[in-house]
Amino acid sequence: MAKYQFRVEVQPQHLPDQSDPAAGIWTFAYEITITNTGEVAAQLISRHWIISDANGEQEEVKGLGVVGHQPLLQPGQSFQYSSGARLRTPTGTMHGSYFCVAEDGERFEVEIAPFLLDDGSHRVLH
Repeated sequence: MAKYQFRVEVQPQHLPDQSDPAAGIWTFAYEITITNTGEVAAQLISRHWIISDANGEQEEVKGLGVVGHQPLLQPGQSFQYSSGARLRTPTGTMHGSYFCVAEDGERFEVEIAPFLLDDGSHRVLH
């Protein structure tokens, strides 16, 4: 097991009631679960997101913590939060990283793999 390691799980969903396709606005929510799978307690200090729509437009979001929190996670402990994003296309992607500091002072980054934001209107049925 790695000494400094967080696992990030993402559950995205489209919010049709908060979207306005006629105005070019698609709204998505995502629920994130961060679990300390390492051996040392560590605190999430900041986030860095890159949000891309289907036209290749990108928005970069940086900030302290997540939803106003900088959770300190003991080994095996999880923190869950919900947030959202708006796109100008019905599909897009998000990826990024969290910057963390372990209890022993070690600094590390946690990569967040790309995930799909999709309103479901373009799915091909097999």
